[in-house]
Amino acid sequence: MVFAAVAVLAIAAMIALPFLVDTPRVQTLIAGSASQALGRPVTFASVSVAVFPRPAVKLHALEVAEDPRFGTGPFIRLETGRLALKLRPLVAGRVEFGDLTLSRPVISLVQNPDGLLNVASLRGPADGRSPARAGRPGAAAAAGGAGAAFPPRVRIEKATVTYLARGKAGVPGRYRVDDLDLTVTTGPTLGFEGRARVNPGDLAVAISEGRLALNGGRSFGEAPVSARVAMEGRDVAELVAVVAGPSPAIGGPIKGTLAVTGTLGAPKAAGSVELASVRVRQTNAACPEPKLRTLTLTALKLGGVSWESNRLTSRPMTASLAGGTVSTSLTVTLDRGVRLGLADLAVKGLPLGPVLVDFLCQGYAVAGPLDLTGALSASGPDLLSTLSGPGQLRIGPGRVVGSQALALIGGVVRVGGAISSVLSADLPMSLFTSPLEFDSITGTYQIADGVVTTRDLVYASGVMRVTVAGEYGLATGRLNLDLVLSHGRGQARAKVTGTAASPSVKVDPSSLVRDLDPTKVEGGLRDLLRRFR
Repeated sequence: MVFAAVAVLAIAAMIALPFLVDTPRVQTLIAGSASQALGRPVTFASVSVAVFPRPAVKLHALEVAEDPRFGTGPFIRLETGRLALKLRPLVAGRVEFGDLTLSRPVISLVQNPDGLLNVASLRGPADGRSPARAGRPGAAAAAGGAGAAFPPRVRIEKATVTYLARGKAGVPGRYRVDDLDLTVTTGPTLGFEGRARVNPGDLAVAISEGRLALNGGRSFGEAPVSARVAMEGRDVAELVAVVAGPSPAIGGPIKGTLAVTGTLGAPKAAGSVELASVRVRQTNAACPEPKLRTLTLTALKLGGVSWESNRLTSRPMTASLAGGTVSTSLTVTLDRGVRLGLADLAVKGLPLGPVLVDFLCQGYAVAGPLDLTGALSASGPDLLSTLSGPGQLRIGPGRVVGSQALALIGGVVRVGGAISSVLSADLPMSLFTSPLEFDSITGTYQIADGVVTTRDLVYASGVMRVTVAGEYGLATGRLNLDLVLSHGRGQARAKVTGTAASPSVKVDPSSLVRDLDPTKVEGGLRDLLRRFR
């Protein structure tokens, strides 16, 4: 009989629920409590009462305003929110709130050029108590005795989060989080856990052990945060394309774990990331079928990855490529647009044939092992035009093969061979046909905004030596080179301008050791260049 009586009372309370709840006052109460807790205006168009499946107040067209310093649109917006009503107090004629559920909200995160997030200006509670306890004065009640109780738990379902990072160079980075499911438990310390998908890249992200300490009335931006983040994705090609451009396409599966610390306004992260197999793909019209070519790096592990102040860094990492090894330390900065940095770059024994001939399909390429040390940096997506950094290289022994010049090295060999053929008629004709064999190519270089400068590049073979000084444009192919060719006791100097595809050669007549017509030398050079084109 007791249980029956309770059941009857509960049913009666639910039937009478729309009459018990003073919806205008509840609307004012909820909006006021939320606005005070967040430090932002919170509005919604109206409220309604739902009885089934569980008693709840439905909030329609809810919006949380944005900090004016970050934009004019809403920080959060959704069509409907559901604020549960506790059944037991309803039976006693009181209205007390339970969990708040936000279905499919759109949340806008914005980072200014100084690295500050818009969530940093959200205000925490005025004391060390939870918002639920701080807002429960019985006198502040809606009709029927509703208390201003803050939800003990907030559930976010299928949220969309847009992230806009404004760089100091005025180049924004845009990212998107889809299908975010997040559960937040309130108290002096907010607990949170959830999962989502990050785009571009379609990365599955799981958040666990999340804690946000709210004490001393500090803003949310100042609140210490901690969490564990695990991520996994089948292909990072879309994510890399945002940073480095769509071509070549760099992709492969990824997984990693990060420990998040710092504050909500300035979070930090540290952990490890692994790319099981990095694929570099590029479609090249110069290639025979298939036009699409692929290079593969073995497992690439980024240990000691850290994120702080818009800057990602890693400890040295090593990968295998085409039988050689590549090691470097990675840096990615976002405060001035996206910029990549490779420090302590070391390439050892990299066969250039598979890279230049098989992958890039260069008709006139250098084949041989490459050893290189240096550093590189570039801003995406136009990597070639922004590439910068010093370096030192050695290639060989090897050969030059094909029918078209390869950048700087190709120009050196072609010009050198042509001048040598004029100076020394007794040289074997095989020296001037493809392939050309050499002992070594060595030199130092400096790259600045896509322009390579060298003063000591040396091509050495058993029959001749060519030294090169000048500039070469990686993106434009433009040449401005001074060459000195030595063979036996003979020497000649030449100036190479134009482009790698269409060079212009001028021989210094005063440098010729024999009575030779410079125009014949230049004509021989042009004939040879056309043969190799």
